[in-house]
Amino acid sequence: MALSGKVALVTGAAQGLGKGFSGILLKNGAKVALLDIDETVGKSAKADFDKEYGKDCTTFLTCDVTSDEQLKDAFQKTIERFGRIDIVSNNAGTVNEIYWKKMIEINLNAVIRGTFLALQHMKKDTGGEGGVIVNTASMAGLGPVRNSPVYTATKHGVVGFTRAVALASGLSGYGVRVNALCPGLVKTPLIDNLTNEMYGRFAHLSHFTDELKAGIIEVPVVAEKFLQLVTDESNNGAVMKITGDGATYMNFKDVLKNPLP
Repeated sequence: MALSGKVALVTGAAQGLGKGFSGILLKNGAKVALLDIDETVGKSAKADFDKEYGKDCTTFLTCDVTSDEQLKDAFQKTIERFGRIDIVSNNAGTVNEIYWKKMIEINLNAVIRGTFLALQHMKKDTGGEGGVIVNTASMAGLGPVRNSPVYTATKHGVVGFTRAVALASGLSGYGVRVNALCPGLVKTPLIDNLTNEMYGRFAHLSHFTDELKAGIIEVPVVAEKFLQLVTDESNNGAVMKITGDGATYMNFKDVLKNPLP
């Protein structure tokens, strides 16, 4: 997929991975709707991008991804502003085992919500032109994080949902690819602001996260791999693991040769 003339919508776009994803899309010729709940940081991110790519290449929309109405409205405003949507990055996420119900809403339910809205606008059988969705999961979606069981559950959910909906989209002839990104620990404000208290009842195990920081990954490294999932049209249902040693596609060996009906 060539990105010139394409339009992307990125959630959690104000900083960290979302800002990195937005930047690499802009660098390669796409226009981007930047969605974030933090209006101050979001407008600052847009101002940064405006200096490099011009004001017409982005729009910032304040959006709480846990709200059906706000996310639906953000999709509609993106189409009104740019005329189309070709790429959706369901990236907004959080880590807080104390407020685990909210974490499920942001990390998993909002990904499902954003994916279904993306399909609604992009699928070919209702007049769309196809496209690609990339859902941000985590290494926690591939194996357990012992001090963050609910976070682990949300990211496992993202991986499973992505794989299943990719199959469903392909079988339905929607023309929309769906992939998942599973980075290890990435140097972002989310990680920088982690406190022991955020692990709730498992705060006494917080040192396990500290051990992972030895192999922390920089945002631009992950952004390059995100771009690969967007542009490589052979990828549908792909799950990419990213560590300090590089990136690999997961080769899931299902118990059954074919997916369950």
